Amino acid sequence: MAEYFVKRPLKRAPVHPGEILREDVLPSLELSVSEAARRLGVSRQQLHRVLACTHPVTIEMALRIGKLVGNGPGLWLRLQQACDLWRVEQSLKDELEEIRPAGIK
Repeated sequence: MAEYFVKRPLKRAPVHPGEILREDVLPSLELSVSEAARRLGVSRQQLHRVLACTHPVTIEMALRIGKLVGNGPGLWLRLQQACDLWRVEQSLKDELEEIRPAGIK
């Protein structure tokens, strides 16, 4: 399967990996939040925070989700990285516009 790269800058926030997990993955696996949390070895509250998109998918959580789903941690980390990068780019937008690339006077 080919991997596609998104061109920057995005006009809207990327989808949080928790939303994908909540809306697509858990329903297709027919897993409740409680059962998924049990299989992941985390608390239901911890998983719920990720599913509610209020907390990031950490490296540890990406390893756990990747093992549960069978697709490895890379996808989950890239999804989280895209969200983090977009959010920080938005918050630093004005400052970043003031920075001139090296070699340009």
